[in-house]
Amino acid sequence: MYDPEELDAIRDAKESWEEGTYGETVDRFGERKETFTTDTGGQEVDPLYTPADVPDHDYREDLGNPGEEPYTRGVYSTMHRGRLWTMRQYAGMGTAAETNERFNYLIDQGSSGLSMAFDLPTQMGYDSDAAMAEGEVGRSGVAIDTLDDFETVFDGIPLDEVSTSMTINAPAAVLLAMYVAMGDKQGVPREELRGTIQNDIMKEYIARNLYIYPPESSMRLITDIFDFCAAETPSFNTISISGYHIREAGSTAAQEVAFTLGDGIEYVEAAIDAGLDVDEFAPQLSFFFNAHNNVFEEAAKFRAARRMWAQIMEERFGAENPKSKQLKFHTQTGGSTLTAQQIENNVVRVAYQALAAVLGGTQSLHTNGKDEALALPTEKSVRTALRTQQILAHESGAADTIDPLAGSYYVENLTDGIEEDAFEILEEVDRRGGMLEAVKSQWVQRQIQDVAFERQREIEEGDRVIVGVNEFEVDEEPEMDLEEVDPEQEQNQRERLDGVKAERDGDAVDDALASLREAAQGSENVMPHIVDAVKAYATVQEISDVLRDEFGEYKPGR
Repeated sequence: MYDPEELDAIRDAKESWEEGTYGETVDRFGERKETFTTDTGGQEVDPLYTPADVPDHDYREDLGNPGEEPYTRGVYSTMHRGRLWTMRQYAGMGTAAETNERFNYLIDQGSSGLSMAFDLPTQMGYDSDAAMAEGEVGRSGVAIDTLDDFETVFDGIPLDEVSTSMTINAPAAVLLAMYVAMGDKQGVPREELRGTIQNDIMKEYIARNLYIYPPESSMRLITDIFDFCAAETPSFNTISISGYHIREAGSTAAQEVAFTLGDGIEYVEAAIDAGLDVDEFAPQLSFFFNAHNNVFEEAAKFRAARRMWAQIMEERFGAENPKSKQLKFHTQTGGSTLTAQQIENNVVRVAYQALAAVLGGTQSLHTNGKDEALALPTEKSVRTALRTQQILAHESGAADTIDPLAGSYYVENLTDGIEEDAFEILEEVDRRGGMLEAVKSQWVQRQIQDVAFERQREIEEGDRVIVGVNEFEVDEEPEMDLEEVDPEQEQNQRERLDGVKAERDGDAVDDALASLREAAQGSENVMPHIVDAVKAYATVQEISDVLRDEFGEYKPGR
C-alpha cells in the first residue's frame, strides 16, 4: 500500500520527532502516565501512528469495500446509510402484562426491535411454582411458564411487523417454540418471523453458569434448532454467539473476540457433524458483543471480528455462500462499566459505548439505562437510553458514511493487533482440543479470571481511574427512583399457572411430552415435538424435565 522508500522516510521522520519536538517536551513537562494502554491493557498505545504502523496493508485484501470480502468495513454495501441499526431496547418486567406494557411503550417511543429478558427460574427451566423458584419469580426479567404467558406478552403486537430478540439459553428451544406457536396463532407465516434467540450455551459454561444439560446434549439441542429453523423460519437468527458475557466476566477485547469466534467454530463443527450443510445454516448465525468505553479499541474489535470470521468460514469450513461468511452482530453497552456511584455518569458512558458500536458497524444496539447497576431500569431511564441511540442516529453524523474510522493509522493498527492476538488465542484453543475441551478443563475461565483480577487490582491501587468511584468522588447520596418488583407478583403468577393447568387438556399434554421423550431418546429432531407441547400448554419445566431425564444435568468437574 505504501512505497518502501517512503515508509523508511516516514520512520526516520517519526524517530526524529520522538527525539526532538516530542522528546524535548516530554523531558521538560512529562506525560500524564508512564504507559498508555488500551482499555483492557492488551495493547500499548504509542504517542503517534503513521503509515509505518500498518506497512503491509493491502486495501483490497485487508479492508475491501462494504458488503464485500473480507467485510472489514461492513457486511452490507450501504450499512447505516441505507438502514439504521435496529434500536433493540431490552425489556422483561416481572409479569407478562407488565412486559407487554413496556414493549408497547418502547414501540411508541420509536424502538424498532424488542429484546426480552427472562427471570432466573425460566432461564433454568423451572416453573414459577417450583421450590427452586421461590423469591426469584419476575426478579431479573419476565416469568414465562406456558404459552399463555407469551400470549399476554405479545398481545396486540403483530409478529410480522417486529423483530424480537430473546435472551435465553439452556431452555432456548422451548421459548423459540413458544414464539413459533404465537406466530402460528397470529396467522404469520413462519418464514416471516424475524428475531434472534441467544441459544449460546458455551458462554454459560464459561461465564454465567446458567446451564442445565451436559455440553454434548446441549449441542444436540442447538443443532436441532439450526436444522428446524433452516427449514421453517429462515429469517430467524438461530443463535446469538455471545462475547458480551465473556467481556462482562473480565476478558480483554482480544479474548472476547477469540473466545466468541471459538464458540462459533464449535457450533459450526457440531452442526456439520450432525449432517447439516454449512451454507444452509451458517447464514442464520449471529453474534453478540459488548461495547466498553475505549471508542477506538471497541470499533477496531468489531472490524477485526468481521474479517476473522470471513477467513474462518472460508478457510476452515469451505463456506461458499457469502452470507455464511458475514459476521452480523448485536451490541449491548457494557453493564459492568456502570457504577452505582454518581449514576448520572452512566449516561455519558453509555453514549460513548454506543458511538463505538455504530462506528464499528453494528446491526442492532441496546443501550443500558443509567440505573442498571442497581435495579431494572425505570421507564424514564429506558427512554433516555433509547434517545441516546436516536440522537446518535439523527444528530451526530456518525451514521452518514460507512466505516468512518477506516484508514486511521491508529485504528488500523488496533484492528490488526486485536486480530493477531485473537488468532493466537484460537491457536492455543485448538491445541487444547477446541473450545468445548478448553472450557471443560476450565482453561478459558482461568484466562478471563486472571485479567479480571488484574483489572480490579489496578482500580483498587488507583492505576485505573473510574470516575466517581476512585477519583472525582462526592459525598452526597443520590436521589434515585428505582424499579421495584411487587412481592405479590410471585403469588399471582403461581395462581395464573394453576389456572392454565386446570383448564388445559391433560391428555394432550401427556401425549406431547411422551412424543418429545421418544424423540430425545433417539436422533429425531426434538423441535417439532416441543412446538406441539407448548401448543398443548405444557410448561417450561415439564418440557425441560423430560430433557433432564433423558440428557441428565451438567455438574462441573464431573
